[in-house]
Amino acid sequence: MPPKDKYSVLLPTYNERRNLPIITWLLERTFTAAGLDWELIIIDDGSPDGTQDIAKQLIKAYNTKAQERIILKPRAGKLGLGTAYVHGLQFAKGNYVIIMDADFSHHPKFLPRMIELQKEGNYDIVTGTRYAGDGGVYGWDLKRKLVSRGANLFADTVLRPGVSDLTGSFRLYKKEVLQKVITSTESKGYSFQMEMMVRAKAMGFKVAEVPISFVDRVYGDSKLGGEEIAEYLKGVLNLWVKV
Repeated sequence: MPPKDKYSVLLPTYNERRNLPIITWLLERTFTAAGLDWELIIIDDGSPDGTQDIAKQLIKAYNTKAQERIILKPRAGKLGLGTAYVHGLQFAKGNYVIIMDADFSHHPKFLPRMIELQKEGNYDIVTGTRYAGDGGVYGWDLKRKLVSRGANLFADTVLRPGVSDLTGSFRLYKKEVLQKVITSTESKGYSFQMEMMVRAKAMGFKVAEVPISFVDRVYGDSKLGGEEIAEYLKGVLNLWVKV
């Protein structure tokens, strides 16, 4: 009998003390209702707001001798999203890995559909999309929507990966696929997600999309600025030359 599937959630955090208990509770509720084995790996980049103290409290609340659900793997400071996933991945015990944000922009309620679709087509990657089907973005002003949509259209036109949402960071990977893709990815910041998808498609991995409702963060500040946008555009052109 094959071993039971396990889902490792990689959750990079920076100043998420108010969001972390709720997102953890939602994940626990979602996985338990679906009867799935899971773990949550919190990768905190030295948050000054006490995020790690909250994480330690969650470990006490959720972990038992029989079952380690919550794992905290902090780092010394803000070292970039890409390296956070690399750091967290080495501790993942699951054969599937989910990457998502801690700020409720990605609601765990979409996970059962992503998991179900992956099983139906044996996909290597299932990615949440804001720009297909009944997906959408809520809480952004027009400028932010245009920047995000424009960034995706620009990358799609230049790189033609056939995925409607390249900059999204709500994805389900087969663990071995994520390990292969992440080691070939050079970006560290905002263009990291886009490069991961482009490289995955270039390697011939099978990708499916699930429409999601993306809701702007509830607590805290968005981390996207002009510098990140410039870096993203540079990343697209860089990939166009290389991949």
